Amino acid sequence: MKLLARVACCTLVLIIGVILAPVPNAPDPAAAQERVVKIAGVGAMTGVIRGFGINSKAVLDMVVDEINAAGGIKLADGSRAKIVTTFQDERCNAEEGISVVRKLASEDWLVMIGPTCSNVAEPLFGILQRKVGDAGDSGLQFPIFTDTAIKPGLAKISEWSFRNVPHEPTMYTHLFKWLKEKHPDLKTVYGGVETDFAHSNANWGVMEAAAKAAGFEVLGVEKWLLADTEFSTQVGKWRRAKPDIVAVSSHPFTLCGTLREMKRQGVKPKLMVGLTSSATLETMVACGPEAEGLIIPTGFAPVTPEAKRVAKIVAEKYKGNVDIHSAAVYENMYILKKVIETSGVEAKSTTVAQDRKRLRDGLAKVKEFDGLLGKVTRLDDRESQKPYVFAVAKTSDWAVLHDPR
Repeated sequence: MKLLARVACCTLVLIIGVILAPVPNAPDPAAAQERVVKIAGVGAMTGVIRGFGINSKAVLDMVVDEINAAGGIKLADGSRAKIVTTFQDERCNAEEGISVVRKLASEDWLVMIGPTCSNVAEPLFGILQRKVGDAGDSGLQFPIFTDTAIKPGLAKISEWSFRNVPHEPTMYTHLFKWLKEKHPDLKTVYGGVETDFAHSNANWGVMEAAAKAAGFEVLGVEKWLLADTEFSTQVGKWRRAKPDIVAVSSHPFTLCGTLREMKRQGVKPKLMVGLTSSATLETMVACGPEAEGLIIPTGFAPVTPEAKRVAKIVAEKYKGNVDIHSAAVYENMYILKKVIETSGVEAKSTTVAQDRKRLRDGLAKVKEFDGLLGKVTRLDDRESQKPYVFAVAKTSDWAVLHDPR
């Protein structure tokens, strides 16, 4: 009996010891949880310019799949994280865009890419903290890296706002100067503009100044709204004035409306100049034949091996188009990947605020990167200086008319 008692006692001690002893290699639930980097896209997915948001989302999906397939993002502690995304519709409406971004900022999204519309970006940047570290400014401390909204000078509103968009004053100044050199016999320009859209309205001022600086006489400008469908009065004035060049600062929907009306009235200027945002496949699909000969400066064309590769994949697999705006999504994502990997981002639920600040500071230090058309220089005001080409509408497609790179 004593022997049996001793055996039972030893067995009980052994069992207790096994239960209490640490298990070497036991998985830690917190450590085992997959780390993710959360990046939000915001763009116009409805309305007459929904194509811009749709294309931005297509490129975002493409590049996220590509980065994740290659192993994701390397974090500060050496672990790897996959990118997860959302894409929210700002409807090209300032109030809606601000509401969407406030919600994203209140959650654990690290950074936002977008928005589409300048009339959303301008007030949106206004709700961000203006100067980093200003304890008296309660504005959002949420980094925004814009791919589309192109109205000049917006990034200066807040040190949390960054943009990777072409500089239209540079492009149009060069374009009109080049046109004057190539066509010294052309003397006059007559404009047209969507007055209720921030980008097109601001860009008419850019076009007008560039034309005058190049030595052209600007005869006037005709006006309409983004949703207008009737342009007979405006085109009639062009017909009577007989300008050498008609310059239209208008997005694809109303651009095509004016081009069809020009065809109906037999208005045939010697040259046509368009808005950067209309150098898209959407214009070619809607009015390719009428757009023949239209000249637009653009920050994207499939003229490099990488640009061709990305455009092909996005079109075939993601059913979108790479253009002057959506091309920046690809570039922005790879800049973000590099900055995240070099700025100490931890991607933990407890480090969201610190990670946003680390990312913002890292973005502010980027001075140059490889874009789809070549080197892009980053400026002190958090804007980009991008390479560009002059595109021309030819047989319902875009071709490179002049490459100044």
